[in-house]
Amino acid sequence: MSRARIGVARAMTAAVVLIVAGQAGAADVHQAASVPQAEAWVAEAPSPWQIRLRALGVITEDSGYVNAVPGSGLSYSNTVTPELDISYFFTDNIAAELILGTTYANIDGQGAIGGLGKVGKVWLLPPTLTLQYHFTDFGAFEPYIGAGVNYTIFYHQQVGSADDLKVKNTFGAALQVGFDYMVDQHWGVNFDVKKLFLKPDFDVTVAGAKLTGKATLDPWLIGAGVTYRF
Repeated sequence: MSRARIGVARAMTAAVVLIVAGQAGAADVHQAASVPQAEAWVAEAPSPWQIRLRALGVITEDSGYVNAVPGSGLSYSNTVTPELDISYFFTDNIAAELILGTTYANIDGQGAIGGLGKVGKVWLLPPTLTLQYHFTDFGAFEPYIGAGVNYTIFYHQQVGSADDLKVKNTFGAALQVGFDYMVDQHWGVNFDVKKLFLKPDFDVTVAGAKLTGKATLDPWLIGAGVTYRF
């Protein structure tokens, strides 16, 4: 009887060992399979960084005046220039975009000062930072809206009919709407429209008379180009 009991105990012990060993082996196989899957997911996760390169049309609003000259007006040339944008995605929907580009504007007298013709020419650097909301429910078509702030720096200012011209740097608001159409995970095409509210003050000297005024540029920035998501 004791031998039979010993045999049964040995058999039960062997069965327990086999079950435990089998579970341990299965766990090792599961972990080994999970690691490559996790590594693959990490490798495929999109980067938060994105850049765009656009051709940009700058269309200004021809408005402004010279103080103390009733009926005076101003107009500005429209231009086409390259633009570089750098975006950082905090989430799939929320991103910040820094817009970089530079262009110039010829300033012409209008109305009561129309006889002055070209008053001068200024170059402007208007770095603009916007906070965007991206809609992600339309597949490869990814529209967005944004709003932000602009600080425009006027440099390399040249005179025409004026003796001296100084357009002053200024802050302004910015609104934005656009879309990306993604061809694959990294590349896409982009169309974008921005409105800058830009009203710098200026000092001008004409025929020895020192005057001040305000230039209402308020340009539309209409751009198209390519998107690259890292």
